[in-house]
Amino acid sequence: MEEKDIMMRIDAAFDAHALTATDIARLAGHAEALGIDGLWTHETAHDPFLPLALAAGHSTRLELGTSVAVAFARSPVVLAHTAWDLARLSGGRFILGLGTQVKPHIERRFGMSWGPPAPRLREFVEAIRAVWRCWQEDAPLNYRGRFYTHTLMTPFFNPGPIPHPRVPIYIAGVNPVLCRLAGEIADGFHVHPCHTVRYLQEVVLPSLARGLERAGRPRQTVQVAVRVFAVAGRTAEERDASRRWVRQQIAFYASTPTYRVVLATHGWEEVAEQLSRMARHGRWEEMGDLITDEILDAVAVTGDGDDLAARTAARYAGLADRIGYYLPFVPGQDDERWRALVAAARPSDSSYPS
Repeated sequence: MEEKDIMMRIDAAFDAHALTATDIARLAGHAEALGIDGLWTHETAHDPFLPLALAAGHSTRLELGTSVAVAFARSPVVLAHTAWDLARLSGGRFILGLGTQVKPHIERRFGMSWGPPAPRLREFVEAIRAVWRCWQEDAPLNYRGRFYTHTLMTPFFNPGPIPHPRVPIYIAGVNPVLCRLAGEIADGFHVHPCHTVRYLQEVVLPSLARGLERAGRPRQTVQVAVRVFAVAGRTAEERDASRRWVRQQIAFYASTPTYRVVLATHGWEEVAEQLSRMARHGRWEEMGDLITDEILDAVAVTGDGDDLAARTAARYAGLADRIGYYLPFVPGQDDERWRALVAAARPSDSSYPS
C-alpha cells in the first residue's frame, strides 16, 4: 500500500513462550488478515529472530521486526548475517530493532563487555551497514572504529546481494542521547511503553529533531513507534484487573533509574525514588499502590472497543508513526479491539482490510 494511504501503522507483538511452529504461522496469517501492519518479537526468554523466519513464510504483507534484540550481546557481523537472511526470506519485510540493555545484563547475563552505550551503538549500526554494503556492492570491508573493527570478508563467507538490501534499523531508548542518535542514524525509534504524551513532546521528539538536524535528515526518515499500556475490559471486574496490572507494570519500570526521566518530566521524582527503594527491598506487590490515578491516566489509555481505539489513535496523531498495544497478540482474542484500532488509524478511503 502506498505511504499516502496510511495515517499510522498498527503494530502487534507476540511472546514466543509456549508457541509451536503452527501457532506462529497461524498468528502471522491472522494478524495480516486483520489489517495489522507490523508484527514484533522481544528478546526476553526466547530468541527474537527464529519466530520471524516462520512468520515470513506465512504472510505476504506484514512487516516483521525485533522490538528489540540486544545489540551488545552479539557481534555486528553475526547480526548482519541474521538480518540479511531474514530480509531475503521475507522479501524485504524485515526490520532490525536494536537495544542496548543495561550494564549488569550485558556483563553478567551475556558475559560480554560494556562500554558507553550511545557511541557504541552508533558504531554497531555503522558496522552492520558497512558489512551489508560489502555484500551488496562487492566492495572491500574496511570498518574501523573505537569499539568495532571489521576488515576481513572472504568470498566463502559473503552471502552476496539480495533484492531488498535496504534493511531498516530501529533503535530503542529512553534518555535524550539515544533519541538524538536515532535522529542521526536510524530508520526508526522504539519508544518504551512507559511513557507519556508530555514526555514525547518535551523529551523524545525535540531530541530526535536535534539529531535529524545534525545529520541533515527530514523528519519522515525516522518512524516513531510506540506501544501503549491499555486499561480495558468488557466488565467492571476485567477493567479493575487490567487497571491493577497496568499499575504494576508502570511501577516496575518506574523503579529503574533508566526510566526516571519519564516521571521527572511531570515532577514525579519522589514517586520514582520511593519505587526504587521498595524494589531494593523486594516489595514488588506493594509498588503498584504508588501509581496514582494521575500517573495512570498520563501513561495509559483507558477505554474499550471503538472508544479505546479512537482514544489511542487520537492521542498519538501527529506524535507517532506506528502504534500498538502493550499486550501479546493472540489470534481470536480481542480481534474487535484490533480491528477498531486499525480502522481508527486509517483514512476513510483506505483500502486496507478490516
